[in-house]
Amino acid sequence: MKSTSIYLAGLVIAFIALTSCEKDDPIIPHEEELITSLIYTLSPVGVGETVVLSFKDLDGDNGNSPIISKGLLKANTRYTGAMELLNELEEPVHNITDEILEEAEDHQFFFTSTVNDLQVLYSDSDMNGNPLGIKTQLATQGEGTGVLKIILRHEPDKFADGVADGDITNAGGETDIEVIFEIDVQ
Repeated sequence: MKSTSIYLAGLVIAFIALTSCEKDDPIIPHEEELITSLIYTLSPVGVGETVVLSFKDLDGDNGNSPIISKGLLKANTRYTGAMELLNELEEPVHNITDEILEEAEDHQFFFTSTVNDLQVLYSDSDMNGNPLGIKTQLATQGEGTGVLKIILRHEPDKFADGVADGDITNAGGETDIEVIFEIDVQ
């Protein structure tokens, strides 16, 4: 009986020792912001009409299809671009663009297009001089149709080969949002 009491006491002490070594604060994974809307406003340099490319998905991935606008751009035109990201499910509406600016070194937009000679250049950068993509220059050449894909990456390797030039191939990181806009250049 004495050995059973010693055995049980040993188990209790071992249990207390093992559980007391755990950290007091659990590690809470970083939760990404919910992005319900992406608005890419293209203002022509000189004369012309402003073009707004917008994506809106207020009920998330498993609900209704998102509402995505189409873009009609003018041939042989240069546009200044401004990106805005929102979470419209919060009251008041939460502007996620501000957070991306605050954490610019951890974010980068990437732009790819199947439209002939459509080019997007970065007009902004993070504190290390690497591209961000909230502000851009978009230039069209001749007429054509296709798509413009916009991808926001969280924690890309901005020093990887080609990433500073907007090539997503070696960027890594996680995609926060990816939107494909139909584009018509006339």
